[in-house]
Amino acid sequence: MRLYILFSFLLLAVICSCLVDASQVKFGPLCSGNSSNRKRGCDTKYGCGNYGASRDGGKRKHEGLDIVCADGATVYAPFDVKLNGKAAPYKKNNAINDGINLSGEGLCFKLFYVKPVSYSGTLKKGQKIGTLLPMQKVYPGITSHVHVQMCDRSDPTKYF
Repeated sequence: MRLYILFSFLLLAVICSCLVDASQVKFGPLCSGNSSNRKRGCDTKYGCGNYGASRDGGKRKHEGLDIVCADGATVYAPFDVKLNGKAAPYKKNNAINDGINLSGEGLCFKLFYVKPVSYSGTLKKGQKIGTLLPMQKVYPGITSHVHVQMCDRSDPTKYF
């Protein structure tokens, strides 16, 4: 009996040591043309791309992080991911109202303004998720970008 208990604790320790520590996760390159995941700064007309930036004259906060990406650029899996369905950022439809729910490395997150190749399945790090939609059609003059939002709406900055 003691041997069984000892074996159970040993097995549990091995399983726990294999779990991913999400605090150590770093996103790989998200967008072609931006291998360093450069963040969007501030636009005169549209505000800033950092988490918590003011929106609508201070009525709400930006709940994601914007990573620079040109209209039509390829968006890549930042690590091995599972595709978990559509994520639309707006209630009303427009040219950029698409995105995808993803999970991987112990994280759950969404990418907005992306037309995915598929809404389900799995991808390996660096494989194509989709294409950045035409932000300039909706927000002329904005720095085009992928919006990264954690499912729990926490700050994704530490993963970059």
